Amino acid sequence: MTDTPASSAGPLVTGSEIARLAGVTRAAVSNWRRRYDDFPTPAGGGANSPLFDLTEVQAWLDRQRKGQDVSADVQLWQELRGVYGDDMIGGLADVTQLLAEGKAPAELPADVVRLATDLTESSGVAEVVSALAERFTDSVRRAGSDQVTSPRIVRAVRHFVGEVASRATLFDPACGIGTLLLAVGPEHGPTRRGQESDARSARFAQLRADLTGRTGVVVATADSLRDDRWAELSADLVVCDPPVGEPDWGREDLLLDSRWEFGIPSRAEGELAWLQHAYAHTAPGGRVLMVMPASVAYRKAGRRIRAELVRRGILTQVTALPSGTAASHALPIHLWHLRRPLALGDAVTVVRMVDLTAGDPDGSLEPGRDQLADVPLIDLLDDSVDLTPGRHVEESHRDYVVEYQALRGELNEQVRLLAELLPALAAGAGPSSLDGPTVSVADLARAGLVEYGDPEPVSVSDQLDTDYLQGFLRSVANTRRSTSSSGTFRLDGKGARIPQMDITGQRRYGAAFRALQEFEERSRRLAELSRDVASLARDGLGNGALTPDN
Repeated sequence: MTDTPASSAGPLVTGSEIARLAGVTRAAVSNWRRRYDDFPTPAGGGANSPLFDLTEVQAWLDRQRKGQDVSADVQLWQELRGVYGDDMIGGLADVTQLLAEGKAPAELPADVVRLATDLTESSGVAEVVSALAERFTDSVRRAGSDQVTSPRIVRAVRHFVGEVASRATLFDPACGIGTLLLAVGPEHGPTRRGQESDARSARFAQLRADLTGRTGVVVATADSLRDDRWAELSADLVVCDPPVGEPDWGREDLLLDSRWEFGIPSRAEGELAWLQHAYAHTAPGGRVLMVMPASVAYRKAGRRIRAELVRRGILTQVTALPSGTAASHALPIHLWHLRRPLALGDAVTVVRMVDLTAGDPDGSLEPGRDQLADVPLIDLLDDSVDLTPGRHVEESHRDYVVEYQALRGELNEQVRLLAELLPALAAGAGPSSLDGPTVSVADLARAGLVEYGDPEPVSVSDQLDTDYLQGFLRSVANTRRSTSSSGTFRLDGKGARIPQMDITGQRRYGAAFRALQEFEERSRRLAELSRDVASLARDGLGNGALTPDN
């Protein structure tokens, strides 16, 4: 979390929490800060997320007659914030321990104990614990952190997991406060196992499960990669939102680990270590749903592991979720779907690519026909093994016939125009137009006939044709003058010379130079177009979209 610890005697509140206290929108609170000079000044936090003293805020609301009674759950949360500051996980774990055992940890102040006890008597233990977990998730989301799995990711994982048998075994090796572990599958029935390296989060996850009536839930505390507490576990479903961008995931200590069935991940590919750890705990016929950064689908370092997942028919689907699904950034994230085959011959032969990136993060997660593609394994096993769904979905919906005919027609037209552009030229007097009377461009500039433009000099007089000027500046003799000792060509023209010629002759030469310039530009376009049409035709012939027309 990004909030600073409380620096005053009382608890601190955010702008959103003030809005809830007053029963208004956050925009209204921002407006109050601008309009009222006596609005409390921030007592903590940063410029983008200031914190205010709750007592001062409540007094101001009362003076302005904008306040309302503070609910018990808000009071409890504010008291916890005032005591624990950044360590809200520790505060939640202490409160849930109090509710579970009836005995307050030494760190828990008497006011918090009283508020939690009173609230439990009126609302019930399960409701209090669930409300605290929800409020913590919301506070982390607003702080722009991925400390816990965002509600949108939870919603997406639940959607793509689908039905889960009541007797299934579920596993989350990086379960945090238990968000995914407890959200997937029916509330009662499945056996749930989790592991979390942060002891406070693991304690809260376990107590949260116990106090909300979830049976069969056991959460171990340890680093899953370095100290696997569930080494013998085979789960029907593994879900995981692993740590992202942690280079110190233990590679040097785990080089010979048997979990690296598809290859040893590099230091930069910790996510692929978590993926293989999850797969190692999957029973035959079982599935893995892993939340992954989009970059894992194409980074060079992970190519070999991606290729093995595809080659063995274990990767069944990659889903690109809408931008904004994650809490801390707007970049798209992916869900990787894996399945352990029941036996030889049970592996998949295609990978389904689903691209939802253009959708609403709160909208439907059902892909339309134009948002998915079933890609044969062989088509994925190229030099890059790029598993980005958008790339394959776009390619699968290409109309090769229409696109090829359009490119072919454009190519023919460009060839015709190119031939027409090449000017008709006759034999000259030779050996060089610059051997006769010439004038320097510097002299032309001093006379006010030329200005040094960007990147080339241009004529500003009806006595001098610009195409004539620039054409001769590109001649061999002037190119030598404009090339530095390091080989760099600079068409500044100050040291260049052009033939002296009347304006009629200049325009004849200018027209020829202009035609040659356009010829060169169109030639470059023709070369690009030729590459495009050849690549399209080759791909279309290879995938069956096109066939020779004999």
